[in-house]
Amino acid sequence: MKMDISVVTLVFGLLMFGGGSARVVTVPPGPLIRVEGQPVSIRCDVTDYSGPREQDFEWMTAREATGSRLRIISSFDPSYSDPSFSKRVASGDISVVRLQDNEVELKVAEVKATDGGYYWCLTPSTDSTMSGNYDARVQLTVIPNTLRVSPLTPPPAVSEGSDLTLSCNVTRELSHATYLSVTWSVKRGATSEDILTLGPQGDVVTGAKYARRYADGGIRLVPGRNGLFELVITKVTTSDDGVYECNGTEWTHDNRGKWTKIVASTREMGTVAVTPTEPSFAVTLEAVLKPQMTAEPTELACHVTNITHLPLEGRLGVTWEHTPLPGAGSDPQTSQPVGSLDGRGNLLPAAMYSDRLRSGEISLTRVQPDTFKLRFLRTQEVDMGQYGCSVAAWSANSQGDAAKTAEHQSAPLAVRWVTARPTLNVVAKRVREASVGGATFEMSCAVATVNLGEAGYSVLVQSQDSLEGSVRTIMTLSPDNVLQHGGATDPTRRDGLVLTKFGPAEFRFRLAGVQLSDRGFYWCDITAWTKQQAGQTWTRATSNESNKVKIDFQENGPSFAVALQSDTTIVYPWETAKMECSLSVSGSSPKTGAHADDLAYEVRWFFTRLRGGETTTQVASVDRFGVVRKDARNSSSDVSVERKDAHAYTLNIHGTQDSDSGEYHCVATPWYLSASTGAWTQAGELTSSRVFLTVRFAVWESLKLPLLYGVGASIGVGLFSLVLGLVCAQCCCRNTTHTPRSRNNLMDLEMD
Repeated sequence: MKMDISVVTLVFGLLMFGGGSARVVTVPPGPLIRVEGQPVSIRCDVTDYSGPREQDFEWMTAREATGSRLRIISSFDPSYSDPSFSKRVASGDISVVRLQDNEVELKVAEVKATDGGYYWCLTPSTDSTMSGNYDARVQLTVIPNTLRVSPLTPPPAVSEGSDLTLSCNVTRELSHATYLSVTWSVKRGATSEDILTLGPQGDVVTGAKYARRYADGGIRLVPGRNGLFELVITKVTTSDDGVYECNGTEWTHDNRGKWTKIVASTREMGTVAVTPTEPSFAVTLEAVLKPQMTAEPTELACHVTNITHLPLEGRLGVTWEHTPLPGAGSDPQTSQPVGSLDGRGNLLPAAMYSDRLRSGEISLTRVQPDTFKLRFLRTQEVDMGQYGCSVAAWSANSQGDAAKTAEHQSAPLAVRWVTARPTLNVVAKRVREASVGGATFEMSCAVATVNLGEAGYSVLVQSQDSLEGSVRTIMTLSPDNVLQHGGATDPTRRDGLVLTKFGPAEFRFRLAGVQLSDRGFYWCDITAWTKQQAGQTWTRATSNESNKVKIDFQENGPSFAVALQSDTTIVYPWETAKMECSLSVSGSSPKTGAHADDLAYEVRWFFTRLRGGETTTQVASVDRFGVVRKDARNSSSDVSVERKDAHAYTLNIHGTQDSDSGEYHCVATPWYLSASTGAWTQAGELTSSRVFLTVRFAVWESLKLPLLYGVGASIGVGLFSLVLGLVCAQCCCRNTTHTPRSRNNLMDLEMD
């Protein structure tokens, strides 16, 4: 146990004293080139140390690397500074700022030429063992401020559309490796915005608002000599007003590739005012679509031509006006604004037309840079009158706001038409004729209008048994295409009623499976409806009835036939006899012939013992629901009924006997679903021809087995008797002694 504790203690000691990382103190790589009179900051940080997280720092300097060091400032000791630095530290000209626990920054507000030399950053040890470096050195080179910025004063007034050249001379005395950059900016009020910067590496950076102009060539940089830099702004606009400035900056580049600004100077170049040039253009108005009646569309196009002196960023806006006809408004001489599009394309509706503009009934659009359109989706009578468009040119002022620079108005254009009462004509014609019950009737109703534009239609399909009979409404269709059944419609037959809109002005009515009760006259009652604008309710315009189409047919039921047939009419006892009763239908309606569910049969079979006999006995039957019944018979055979298909039934006699011989026939009663009445109807009873079934008695077949059994039994008994006699003879006589005949005749005789 003591041995283990000693090993753990040894390992812990090695980790504490020999296993830690070495301290590293870091300052920026030098030499640091700075300009006299400018602020200087030198950072210092320490890593891989032990002890408290917050580390202390001390700064020292010397003119030479091996010279005596002077203490500048400490992060923890206020009395650390050398007397030569005490006043500057007390005044704040020299200070140390803690950035993090392990990082500080030495700051000099105005560096002096005498501040050049070597600077050391030291960190007092907080480590348990001395390891690594505890100070770092960097060289500071202080050069005189030789940066000179000398701009040339631009012209105070420039005409809009001309070019503006901004010249600026930026120089410095090249004693160390320093670089120059030039920035042009414009100040409007208290806000200054950079236009373009030529960087120390020759790279160009543009301001956010000038990037596109520079890419398009509207701003270009002209290289000069002896420190002369020129910036040319082409086609100036009123938005280029302002006070222009030139900034020169001197940079240094350290070994790590970092650029550091060491001094900068900004000079005001002068105030430039851009004299606006009023744009010139012509405005014409034409009618692309002119209505001929109420509710037709209207489209007016406003064209801007011969555009000159429009600024590069100038925009066009339009205002539409309407002067009503006399009597259409309260003051026919006063123009009413419809709406306008400003220079940015924003829609500004007038109060009188705001609802129609928001709903899309009226639209104001800009289809091309120089073409504007006013469109009425459904022109109303109140829209008749004189129309005009006024086009304004807009450009940005020095504050960046849009300002109107010119405005021109078109000649008025009249929009009117002759108003007349709308009329409507409806023509009904038969598309499919129902000539028999169960057929499909189809009727088309075509609408023709006069003096009526775009409209919606409501349709009533009506009928009557006779021209003097009462009128029944079968179906209705609203202008919103809502379909409803009339009160006279049988709910069970609604699936067979169809009313559809077949075209813009045509409707189709279809009645499937016509019945006798459907005979009569049919027609369409159509009403035209209009809307003043989208979203409003329908307004009735006019209505009319079509001609009447008649449904007339006679009820003719189907015809049936029955036949009885058998594959063979001669069978032997115990065989199965089959007789098929086949039915056929003709002259039926399509409904009865096409669907087996609409047709059923009752079939009965009868038996007569003698050929042509009058006395018949029913053998079996099947009703129209498929229920089979077998009647009592004087025979040991059995019968069954089989339905082979919808029109064939088979009678099977199993195990036929002699008593089954005789004549057979079937009697069928058809039932069909009448297409005219929709009810099951019983047709006339049908009797088939007769088939005589013979069950033969075969003599040889009857005696063959008994004879064979008798002969076999006789032979078997004879053979058995013979074998039995032989066996008995052998068993009874085999021990008897044979006595030889005596030769003594006398003795034999005596014995006899």
